[in-house]
Amino acid sequence: MANVKVNVHHLTRVEGHGNIVVDVVNGQLKQCDLQIVETPRFFEAMLRGKPYQNASHITSRICGICAVGHATASLRASEAALGVELSEQTKLLRRLNFLGELLDSHVLHAYMLVAPDFLGAPSVIPLANTAPDVVLRALRMKKLAGDLCQAIAGRHTHPIAMVVGGFTHFPTTNQLYDLRERFEAAREDVVATADLFQTLKLPQFERETEYIALRRDDGVYGFIDGDIVSTDNGRWPASAYQSVTNEYLVPHSSAKHTQNQRESYMVGALARFNVNHDLLHPVAKEVAAALGLKPKATNPYLITVAQVVEIAHCVEEAIQLIDALLEMEIAWEDPALPTRQSGEGVGACEVPRGTLFHHYTIEAGTIVGANCIIPTGQNLANIELDMKALVPTLLDRTQQQITHSLEMLVRAYDPCISCSTHLLDVKFE
Repeated sequence: MANVKVNVHHLTRVEGHGNIVVDVVNGQLKQCDLQIVETPRFFEAMLRGKPYQNASHITSRICGICAVGHATASLRASEAALGVELSEQTKLLRRLNFLGELLDSHVLHAYMLVAPDFLGAPSVIPLANTAPDVVLRALRMKKLAGDLCQAIAGRHTHPIAMVVGGFTHFPTTNQLYDLRERFEAAREDVVATADLFQTLKLPQFERETEYIALRRDDGVYGFIDGDIVSTDNGRWPASAYQSVTNEYLVPHSSAKHTQNQRESYMVGALARFNVNHDLLHPVAKEVAAALGLKPKATNPYLITVAQVVEIAHCVEEAIQLIDALLEMEIAWEDPALPTRQSGEGVGACEVPRGTLFHHYTIEAGTIVGANCIIPTGQNLANIELDMKALVPTLLDRTQQQITHSLEMLVRAYDPCISCSTHLLDVKFE
């Protein structure tokens, strides 16, 4: 096709409102934009003037899928600013809770947003009839993840028991034993998930970029805390995030783009795998090998495969953490207290879609400045450059095939701009 015009209004299956605009004239790519047209939500402005104790509860509302991640990053920012030292029990509970959210989100994306593309369905709903075992497996794993978060933090979406310095609620021993039994049973679901994705033929498309993720020094696969590490070489403390993200404005988007050592970089499950693959649980490494995922992986469609690997990791590490909590005989403890009431701190976490930063300035217990940099914002420039590299390879295909390939590319990133589950409505003119 020598001339192609793609005009998507609005991009769907993503959080918020966005457009895809592609213009090919006489075989030459003239325009290829991922336009984000949603108005700002002003969460950072909402935080100013609020007591620091309210920050995690406010910012967890940024996302209904990554509520635990935002709450955790928020708490780590406040704790860094105020000199709060966490107990070992709090650290274990927070990480276990975090694994629950990662499991929930990865299952949602892999099974309900990506798998239908390969199973010949427009969405997950028809699969309930044509592949009920697949859908029931996904729902079973999601329920386990949600029940874990509820047991630890009161509920999954917008947790209520996570506070600066600790928790206001603790799971019972019986709850932990029950969760452990269910996670052991979930190992079969992990095997079935890996088997399913071994049968799916992903598009062959490679574009090397810079991959950025958090990495810890204690041998733990990075999800909470750690330094910022790049596959292009470079390691920075989380407090130096602005020198890595380098946000800038683009005329066709209300969301900023970022860049570090190249025009763009990727964050998320594939970036984490490329940075931290040696720290995965042995079972997750086996899943990666079975799925053919090796570092350095440069096909963006493999983001979903990396999520499947992390599903295996989350299940195995959850069992380990539950065992550690049972061995220490989890007990009530008051949240750790701040050592000061003023300060500046950065919290960094690896939420399902990538590295999340919260940065607060606190004076006399009140937030006077806040900055949040979201993973999808960091991925936008990279998605756009992937599109620009992909479109010229598709010009020998039909309009429907071009549309489907672009849909799958955007969905591979699991962008968090809106929580829609519709297909893209692409119009060629």
